Amino acid sequence: MTTPISLEQIFLDARTANGFTDQPVPPALLQQVYELARMGPTSMNTQPTRYVFLTTPAARERLRPALSEGNLDKTMSAPVTVIVATDTRFYEFMSEVWHREGAREMFAGNAAMAQATATRNGTLGGAYFMVAARALGLDCGPMSGFDIAKVNAEFFPDGRWQANFLVNLGYGDDSLLFPRNARLSFDQACQVL
Repeated sequence: MTTPISLEQIFLDARTANGFTDQPVPPALLQQVYELARMGPTSMNTQPTRYVFLTTPAARERLRPALSEGNLDKTMSAPVTVIVATDTRFYEFMSEVWHREGAREMFAGNAAMAQATATRNGTLGGAYFMVAARALGLDCGPMSGFDIAKVNAEFFPDGRWQANFLVNLGYGDDSLLFPRNARLSFDQACQVL
């Protein structure tokens, strides 16, 4: 049995980019990635993920003080760095995205449920974004090596959006790839009950 090219492009051959070529990423392609990623399922169609595209050196410089040393050079030289964030008041859009009344009030009246839903589904949205980017020919370098409080203070001072993780995006420089690390086997990671 042959593996479909799409699976190779998205999962099997795709790697975490550690550096990029200088080929630019057109804004229209960023919009295509979002339009595809937004179709991924979230509980009650909450869609709490937000994306901030840092497409210029000046925009990425604002991120510099928050980056860990190991992520500094590759982020400063990436064509695009995406702040994958979560909208803490995602529920304000529920009347637009959910088919039953009362969802907004349900989340607004239960802070713990709203936070858990935003965190879980915001992370899902970021994962869908990376799969969509790979499907459209881009390479991704996701990172959690940064100071979230500094990113939030710089980019989201009103506190509504909260940074979750970063993704460098562009066309990967294969000469900078690390060897692929092992993955856990089915038996190590799964139970069938």
